[in-house]
Amino acid sequence: MAVGFKVDYYWYQVGTSDFLHAFFSTICIRLENGKWGSVYPKLMKELYQGRLKNQDINEGMEELGRIKKELKKFPPSYVVWDAEDLKLTPPWGNNISSDITDLSNYFVTNDGRDLISVLNEAMEEAKEIHSDIEIDKL
Repeated sequence: MAVGFKVDYYWYQVGTSDFLHAFFSTICIRLENGKWGSVYPKLMKELYQGRLKNQDINEGMEELGRIKKELKKFPPSYVVWDAEDLKLTPPWGNNISSDITDLSNYFVTNDGRDLISVLNEAMEEAKEIHSDIEIDKL
């Protein structure tokens, strides 16, 4: 089942729930020392739990900018598929595109877009139309 970001009636496709969980797991393990939401609470606690309220969008966007900057420091091999089971690996293993140079551009949606850019776009839309952003299933 596909998941994505929902802003009012707009839909931003991501991919599988496992893939989205891997994105958040990578942030938790690589940028928060394994303490979920300790550094990036708006995205890791609120959005990951299903909804980031409109009044918190600016903070979420700020967090996302810092996340992108920090993930640039890690090679693709540092991806974390599941923070609860660090032995799990992506189904494609190390067979990734040469376009992926670090963890900031590792996560690509089902339709070939950069996940961080998609999330940023969704938050921009939420801010513009004064809506919350949700993680939802299609």
